[in-house]
Amino acid sequence: MIDKELLEILACPACKAPVTLEGERIACTHSGCGLRYPIREGIPVMLVEEAERPKKNG
Repeated sequence: MIDKELLEILACPACKAPVTLEGERIACTHSGCGLRYPIREGIPVMLVEEAERPKKNG
């Protein structure tokens, strides 16, 4: 799906934190940000406008 080397150089465009692969999404590792970016046709869409915000507890 996503090349490991590509994943290592990607960063969250909102906070510049490293990202990880979470199923069908690229997820920001920063606990204060946590945006999740979609992958479409094998290409990460690293646009803040396209990101899914983390769900709030409570």
